[in-house]
Amino acid sequence: MRRLLKSILSDLTEVIAECEDGVEALAAYERLQPDFVLMDIMMAKLDGIDATRLMKAVHPEAHIIVVTEYDDLKLRAAAHEAGAEGYVVKENLLTLRKLLEGK
Repeated sequence: MRRLLKSILSDLTEVIAECEDGVEALAAYERLQPDFVLMDIMMAKLDGIDATRLMKAVHPEAHIIVVTEYDDLKLRAAAHEAGAEGYVVKENLLTLRKLLEGK
């Protein structure tokens, strides 16, 4: 999945950082200040919803899009409440490309 995302996004950005968990994602955002963040929901140590909430609390300018395998209304609502600007189910990755081109 990561290789597919990289191939879809490679012409939109120069740097693509990969993180294993929400804690790494927070540290990477501090270090790199990327134009956008793709956040999975299910991650070790700190899940994507909590990582999104923490990132937006410190960096309200962060553009976060949740990319997940879960097409669930409660998770969509939780992601939105945490500050995510979008929610894309992995089977609909073409939608992701359109969202990011608008940033």
